[in-house]
Amino acid sequence: MTKTARSPRAPARVIPLRRGTTLEMVRLACPDSAQALRISESFGLAILDSDGIRDLHERLIVETADALKDGLSERAMQIHLQRIVGSYVGSAHGAGQFYSRAVTEARDATAKLANESRDEDLDGPVGFESAAQRKREFAADMALQAHALSMAAEGAVAAYKHVVGETWKPFERQVEHAGETVGRKAAELQMAALG
Repeated sequence: MTKTARSPRAPARVIPLRRGTTLEMVRLACPDSAQALRISESFGLAILDSDGIRDLHERLIVETADALKDGLSERAMQIHLQRIVGSYVGSAHGAGQFYSRAVTEARDATAKLANESRDEDLDGPVGFESAAQRKREFAADMALQAHALSMAAEGAVAAYKHVVGETWKPFERQVEHAGETVGRKAAELQMAALG
């Protein structure tokens, strides 16, 4: 039997995508309005106007888009708003992750405080806070910051839908190969051209 000759085929290249941060990721990382209210009341902090923050940011971006509409095409407006909304969502997600770490540290410090045989974690002199208390208060501050930024992101996403007419999705870019330098890429292209 004779084998049919096959032309050599280059293997298919799978190009991984760098996943963008979604609004759902922000919602999972940041406290919601009810939790932010509980934290404010428990720690004696300011009560945030969650709806006000969200509405203000939605109006801000809608009004900005309205001011730019004569100077930008529809596609340019979409790209511009994609970037702006992406920055709001990314900022809120980063704050949510930082808040999560602060909560973990506060929990660890509070758990250590419960162990009565540890002198280093005992309360300080009267009138001074313990390290665990400072960590809990810091986590509470971070919670409110994360919540405020998540509400700003919610408003930005709503504005995107209002202006563009479709639901915002994060931009997903191809992952750069860290090991490849420009010289290496150029050499590969030159060799491919030579055959």
